[in-house]
Amino acid sequence: MTRSKHMTSAELREAFLAFFESKGHARVPSGSLIPRQDPTLFFTNAGMVPFKAVFLGEESRSYARASSCQKCVRAGGKHNDLENVGRTLRHHTFFEMLGNFSFGDYFKREAIAFAWEFLTRVANLPAERLWVTIYEKDDEAERLWRELTPVPAERIIRSGEKDNFWSMGDTGPCGPCSEIHYDQGPGVPGDAVPNGEGDRVMEIWNLVFMQFNRDAQGALTPLPKPSIDTGMGLERLASVVQGVHGNYETDIFRPYIAAIEEKAGVGYGTDPAKDVSIRVIADHVRATAFLLSEGLLPANEGRGFVLRRILRRAARHGRLLGIEGPFLGALMSVVVDEMGAVYPELVEGHRHSARVADLEEERFAHALDTGLRLLDEVVGKVQSSGGRTIPGAELFRLYDTFGFPLDIAQDVANERGLSVDEAGFREAMEGQRQRARASWVGSGEEAVAPVYKEMVVHPATRFVGYEEMEAALAEILAIVRNGESVREAGPGEEVEILLDRTPFYAESGGQTGDRGHLLTERGRVDVSDTQKRAGARFFHKGTVHHGKIRVGDRITRARVDRDVRLAAARNHTATHLLHAVLREVLGDHVKQSGSLVSSDRLRFDFTHFAAISPHEIERIEERVNTHILENVPLATEEKGLDEAVASGAMALFGEKYGDRVRVVRIGEASTELCGGTHCRSTGDIGLFKVIREESVGAGTRRIEAVTGEGALSHVRGVEQVLRDTASILKIKDLSITPRIERILEEKRDLERELARFKEKAAASHAGDLMSAVREVDGIRLIVRRVDGVAAKEMRDLGDGLRDRLRSGVIVLGGETEGKVVLLAIVTKDLAGRFHAGDILKSVAERVGGKGGGRPDMAQAGGKDPSKLDEALSLVADIVRQPAAR
Repeated sequence: MTRSKHMTSAELREAFLAFFESKGHARVPSGSLIPRQDPTLFFTNAGMVPFKAVFLGEESRSYARASSCQKCVRAGGKHNDLENVGRTLRHHTFFEMLGNFSFGDYFKREAIAFAWEFLTRVANLPAERLWVTIYEKDDEAERLWRELTPVPAERIIRSGEKDNFWSMGDTGPCGPCSEIHYDQGPGVPGDAVPNGEGDRVMEIWNLVFMQFNRDAQGALTPLPKPSIDTGMGLERLASVVQGVHGNYETDIFRPYIAAIEEKAGVGYGTDPAKDVSIRVIADHVRATAFLLSEGLLPANEGRGFVLRRILRRAARHGRLLGIEGPFLGALMSVVVDEMGAVYPELVEGHRHSARVADLEEERFAHALDTGLRLLDEVVGKVQSSGGRTIPGAELFRLYDTFGFPLDIAQDVANERGLSVDEAGFREAMEGQRQRARASWVGSGEEAVAPVYKEMVVHPATRFVGYEEMEAALAEILAIVRNGESVREAGPGEEVEILLDRTPFYAESGGQTGDRGHLLTERGRVDVSDTQKRAGARFFHKGTVHHGKIRVGDRITRARVDRDVRLAAARNHTATHLLHAVLREVLGDHVKQSGSLVSSDRLRFDFTHFAAISPHEIERIEERVNTHILENVPLATEEKGLDEAVASGAMALFGEKYGDRVRVVRIGEASTELCGGTHCRSTGDIGLFKVIREESVGAGTRRIEAVTGEGALSHVRGVEQVLRDTASILKIKDLSITPRIERILEEKRDLERELARFKEKAAASHAGDLMSAVREVDGIRLIVRRVDGVAAKEMRDLGDGLRDRLRSGVIVLGGETEGKVVLLAIVTKDLAGRFHAGDILKSVAERVGGKGGGRPDMAQAGGKDPSKLDEALSLVADIVRQPAAR
């Protein structure tokens, strides 16, 4: 299977997968970039992530050999390359990882032979340029490399645990690894040996030999079925196969660079600084397109915050290139053109993704303006205190909160004759990284308690709850109490019980777990929840009601709470209908981004940019209830994943699907992959009613709704409110609206009458206050205390005084509800001599407030009414020494 030397990246991807197919490997599609089943990860950052549960023994597949080309992102959390992207020729946020895997099937001999054959016979890399590193204690690997390949002994390098030993976490599967390196020749700077300085000898493929299990004490014991996990970046492979010295020179990135050159009017390779910006944009637009295609949206925390930083970093570098206005949305069409055939999700969500990118760029432009204003305030404080350096902590605050770049701050500082505390900025940045690592511990860190890892020795639970809600003859395989495995439990003890078969649905896909009870011959357990642990093992959480339960006991009756289950089923089926109707009413950009299905309500999060109007809510309710009235039977069947998707079933990104999937079809309205419980027909739902619609983040909306008895209860509650309101209004029927309209009109009439009265009172009051006019250095001045007057009324009073005074300065102050209200007015003819805001500043400070305002009128408040008279007495002296403007 020999190919020509200069293969394209698309040819390399296909050649790799086809090669391993010929070696008996299942070709497995890329998993999601967002590993929702693994809360320890920001993003999928390696090819093995979708197979993690298989390696841990928590899950089984229909194949023992697999290969894949996995979408990966390394930005945020433990693995974060973001700041290096663009500055080097190798770092990326998004990349594709080629990998082959063995789950207890073949081991080192085959892994080494496959890798050598692919690189030298398919990719046609010259054998004399390949180096190999092995773990310093792995004699078997050295022997196999020398036996199976022509690599000379001097090009097989032993390295320590840091470089050549891999573990999934502090405990668990681990083993030595062997890395294949490629010598790019003396034309590339760097050492002529692996793991040296520079890029001359570059790692291209890592073969991990998982052969041990590490316990909490660090002891290594051989695994009964050693496994293989390999990873090779497509971008690096393309660079060596195509004979270029950087990933950005490959055919992968050339289309993006050409599009950026055209947009910016600059050439790549003409200016090192501009080259960095071009590389940043070329990389980041791919990461942006892929993350948006999976329903992720920019946010201020978590994964969404990482996406926001990637987007804004690209937008910032666009500005450095002179690109005006949003441009990433348009550039994402290149990603679709180049990769849409392999990753169809890019095509399906392109319009939505482009719009999100454009909106985020517009927000960033506003954030830059805000950042410049805040930086100006920081600079002012530094200069007023006699300082010469902008603190690093302040710079990082602007960067972290607004995405305000350090280089812009440096430019501003240079213009003002200041320096920046770059070391302090870097220290704050590192502090944030440490916090991120603490919050998001990388792949392999323990996500569940150790006791559940022990449960992989038991078979997966067989779920029989689709057919029945009561079952017998199940066996108790394990009991967990207080985080430990126990043999028995007694009355009042809270436990989790693992059964070999159960009618109880375990929480999954947004649907909450079943409740009910378990009976044995010696005891009873009241089940409050059911959860999946250690793969597909169902744990029934509850309290021992009476008697004792023991491991090995037979369950004489496992009964699900029927009312709770049926209510949840109504809400789950309604969720499928709602999803379909939202796409019908709002557009096919709508994608599910989260859901909750419980017995009392349903909650559905989805991508959409605007609040849903009352008219749209009515249409949504009408369409869902039409499907309910049609009483369409639901059809379910099991299919292979590829077959199900090809038949039109909707698969949700981030959900974990096995080789066989359950397809739920509701007539022509909806077809989805779903393992949840449902009604037999749509008529069982009864009634669907939206009770709330709101935003839960940028570009994400949420609908909460109720069905069946919950909907009836909601309607009864609304009716009771109407009856109570009618009683208060003393009307016999429910014709509330006309009555309220009459009351509101009467209220408006009274408010107008009151306003007229206040105007007359203010005019009269102003007339009284005119007697307080005095002259100070030729300036007519009114300074009076007027208590019990609200801010607006004080403004009206001040306007009346100004009209009567014609020329002069007015300062009023009063106590209202324990607080001070202040007003200063300067007539137009004195605007060049006095500033109302400056006058008020000194007065406000005396009463615990802050001044400021327009030159002609300023208003302020204060906290200390006891100082009001003293504060007002200052006005005459202020007028004698005006601050000219």
